[in-house]
Amino acid sequence: MKATVNGIAVNYTLEGPANAPVVTMSHSLATDLSMWDPTVPVLTGRFRVLRYETRGHGKTEAPTGAYTLDQLADDALALLKSLGIDRTHWVGLSMGGMIGQTLALKAPDAFLSLSLCDTSSRIPADAKPLWQERIKTAETQGMEPLVEPTLQRWFTEPFRKSRKEVVDRVATMIRTTPAAGYAGCCHAIAALDLTDRIGAIKIPTIAIVGEDDPGTPVAAHKVIQEKIAGCRLEILKSAAHLSNMEQPEAFNKALTGFLGAFA
Repeated sequence: MKATVNGIAVNYTLEGPANAPVVTMSHSLATDLSMWDPTVPVLTGRFRVLRYETRGHGKTEAPTGAYTLDQLADDALALLKSLGIDRTHWVGLSMGGMIGQTLALKAPDAFLSLSLCDTSSRIPADAKPLWQERIKTAETQGMEPLVEPTLQRWFTEPFRKSRKEVVDRVATMIRTTPAAGYAGCCHAIAALDLTDRIGAIKIPTIAIVGEDDPGTPVAAHKVIQEKIAGCRLEILKSAAHLSNMEQPEAFNKALTGFLGAFA
């Protein structure tokens, strides 16, 4: 389904009981809403699950130019309003967690809880050139050169060898992400600097991270836990960046254990 919000057509799906509390799921850079397939079935018994595709991804429009996290947060808030959703549980992985933090600071009343997965509250200065390099690659060579390096960061080596069907599915997501959308979101991510502000978040929060995540490591989630009062931390063994796909049972257990308090 599509909704025109904040100047673009946004693709989304809505599943589960009509009157149940809503869980909104926000995906990582260079994926689409199908990355949540392993988790949705454990939620739809108790929750109405909204998945949407971020500006520049999947079947959502991909305008050219740099995006900002404020813009991506405004897209999500406009989508919620267009669907008549006043409050939601937010589950965001990587970029989705960055959008969640941004939105929680802008519109805290829209949230019932916040699940920040394999994400960060700040991009270190020494990492910014990496993002500029990714932008340049996407804009000049397209997505193909980014596929293999991304997979190496996103999954542990044993998983890449043993679960080729999952890795191949994610490779297709990366490969088919519009280059303009990828570059636009890279600009937004590179500017992430919320560490000194997230202490203002008073929403019930959990941080979930794969113990082998190289890009948004356990240390980044410990910072989030320290800054947001009452934040829980769950570290998943034998998982890298896409922990929800590499260790779905452990991820789902951590997430439903947290959300169960609100059901």
